[in-house]
Amino acid sequence: MLNKLAGIQGKLNNIGDEVYQTWSHEQRHEEIAKLVQGFRNGLPVQILCQLSASIAGGTAEAAEHLAILIPRRERKTIVNRESGSDKALRDLLEATLLPPRN
Repeated sequence: MLNKLAGIQGKLNNIGDEVYQTWSHEQRHEEIAKLVQGFRNGLPVQILCQLSASIAGGTAEAAEHLAILIPRRERKTIVNRESGSDKALRDLLEATLLPPRN
């Protein structure tokens, strides 16, 4: 029974991903812009990063949108302020907000 419930929960978690795949680049960008505004109004940064990655189709894609929406200096400040000594959180934030420059 628990395995069946876990399977259903996994499918529900992926529903959004399937819907986002049908969206245009512009729709994704607009939705991520709304998340940025939400972050500036108190939405936790982890949610900003995770939902942005889901909407964009991956962390690298989310990073591209976020780089346009949030200046690099502000993104650096966010990573330093929010992650503290939490290595896993720092890794998530750096991957999404401060990807390596090419």
